[in-house]
Amino acid sequence: MTRMHGTTIVAVHRDGVSALAGDGQVTLGDQIVKRGAVKVRTLEDGAVLAGFAGAVSDAFTLMEKFEGYLSASKGNLLKASVETVKEWRTDRALRNLEAMLIIADEEQILTLSGVGDVVAPDVPVAAVGSGGAYAQAAAMALLQHSALSAPEIAREAIRIAGEIDIYTSGEATVLVVPDPETNAAIEDAS
Repeated sequence: MTRMHGTTIVAVHRDGVSALAGDGQVTLGDQIVKRGAVKVRTLEDGAVLAGFAGAVSDAFTLMEKFEGYLSASKGNLLKASVETVKEWRTDRALRNLEAMLIIADEEQILTLSGVGDVVAPDVPVAAVGSGGAYAQAAAMALLQHSALSAPEIAREAIRIAGEIDIYTSGEATVLVVPDPETNAAIEDAS
């Protein structure tokens, strides 16, 4: 059976704001079956952003685990991430899940994987998915050589990845934390 491909997720942190952008294309073989899948979410009343690439049901399972640990740790992003990855790696059923997560709050970005990784990047940019390397390179260049805001960089990085990666549409859903007016995450789907 042909596997579904798709999704590029990129996170950028600049000036106390984190933005998480996700492309919504889902591809089955050589056909686009959906363009508008939303693979980025707000958690913890908008204080945490989460995005995923990989098998959707696997990612939802991992997001639920992460959300439970996040609640139990009273919003401690690093502790919840480590506990999620620890269970992901050691639980017989979870260890076969095929997904990657990017988690962000207003201070940090973390990438979580099933091989036991919780990675905080040196440069405040992280990306996963089929066009992840392209989006990350674009975001790093824009972060270093432009005055664009975090959400503008994230959106442009997805657009650039979409010009290179056939599994990335170039259209993005962008979430931001914090919103300067309400101090909560906002969605910018324009």
